[in-house]
Amino acid sequence: MSDPLARVFAYPFSSIYGLYAAKVTKKGRTQAELDEVLRWFTGLDAAALAGHVAAGSSLEQLFAAANLPPGAALVTGVVCGVRVEAVEDPLMRKIRAMDKLVDELAKGKKVEKVLRA
Repeated sequence: MSDPLARVFAYPFSSIYGLYAAKVTKKGRTQAELDEVLRWFTGLDAAALAGHVAAGSSLEQLFAAANLPPGAALVTGVVCGVRVEAVEDPLMRKIRAMDKLVDELAKGKKVEKVLRA
């Protein structure tokens, strides 16, 4: 039996990115806003982020290249029924925090607030 966390960590970021883009645009936000949030959270520039999407990098590879900002620790709350700050595995906590930021963007929160500015 395979480790469920390993399966999540191996999931292609490009698939997640496509779901995020569909979610935010359906709610009236733009892909540019999504990219801004993801660039802030990962610390990657536009070319690097697009490169991870194009290369089919796993979530684990994405976060291995990421340089999270100090404000990333301020991402708290519940996403998919799970409290972000209660997640024990560091990589899974980063993935859940990223989900939380995208949820906030989709729910209409101002980008400056999503970025913990």
